[in-house]
Amino acid sequence: MISFKIATQAWGVPLLVGLAAGNLAAQSAALDFDEHMALGLVAADTRDPEGAGDHFAAALALDSTNYQANWRMASALIDVGKQTPDDVKSKERDSLYILAEVYARRAVDAELLQPDGHYILAAAVGRASLTKNNKERVRRAPEIRVEALKALELDPEHDKAHHVIGLWHAEIKRLSGIQRWFAKNLYGGDFLDLASWEQAEEHMELAVAIDPAVIYHRMDLAEIYFDRKRYSDARPQLQAIDSLPVFDVLDPRYKARAAELMTEMAGKEDGRD
Repeated sequence: MISFKIATQAWGVPLLVGLAAGNLAAQSAALDFDEHMALGLVAADTRDPEGAGDHFAAALALDSTNYQANWRMASALIDVGKQTPDDVKSKERDSLYILAEVYARRAVDAELLQPDGHYILAAAVGRASLTKNNKERVRRAPEIRVEALKALELDPEHDKAHHVIGLWHAEIKRLSGIQRWFAKNLYGGDFLDLASWEQAEEHMELAVAIDPAVIYHRMDLAEIYFDRKRYSDARPQLQAIDSLPVFDVLDPRYKARAAELMTEMAGKEDGRD
């Protein structure tokens, strides 16, 4: 699935530079930084994260400290990695998330007051956390919250940062009583008390309000409503997904999940199973 190859730059940080063989490799030598960035953005917008990563890697080879190239590279790596489900063991996916964190941290270092860097760092840490054990998830959870809130401090209308923090609240509230006890008493998870369903709903609703065309905003909001037995609120979100255009690499899966959840909710009344 993944066309990237991992190489090591002279400055000692892993960089994905595996430009496709043949024409793309030949063309890349003649392209400058701005051209690679432009082509990377086109690839990202057309659901080709591997191609986007190739061009962002080439741009970074020309300017390794560029803010846009670093956070865009992190985003491309996440989009490649997330196509492998979290519950499937995959060293390849996990290595992509590790690299995504590297580039996200470089983006934050390059431009501390830009929201996208903080957002993509929260997203990278969050994605990687889903593949780790409970102790490691608890250890990493505070950073996800801090970085997402920093992005919102810099841009209150950042829909993706609202999504991250909304999901942060939801995932914690989905923990069982036993899981919460272990997290708090063995792993130092006192911050778990900060999580609430109200905050999960509020932030995910804001994400949908800011960009209603994003399928995964509506999907995760519907899942939250479902968990809260607010079925009459979940149904309109799921119904809207059916007619929305596909932008994200996982949008086809989200559409399929939306149809499944609609079937699962058939006959259910609010507050009751």
